[in-house]
Amino acid sequence: MNATLSTDQGLRVVCYAGYRGEEEPREFFLGDRPVGVVAIIDRWTAPDHRYFKCRGSDGDTYILRHDVATGKWEMTMFARG
Repeated sequence: MNATLSTDQGLRVVCYAGYRGEEEPREFFLGDRPVGVVAIIDRWTAPDHRYFKCRGSDGDTYILRHDVATGKWEMTMFARG
């Protein structure tokens, strides 16, 4: 199941919820620019957040943070390919 979630930063994330209901990013939009998630390089959790280090279809690397309580997403890191 795919779902699109918006944030206050102009970041929209399209997620896939697996059989356990855990969401992971499949694509995100920076403003109007779509970036596909080619690979999830790493993932980790904190008490109230889940982090995904992703390689984008543009060749760049991003860390996306999901706030479990609010459902909001933020980009916390960006590195050019």
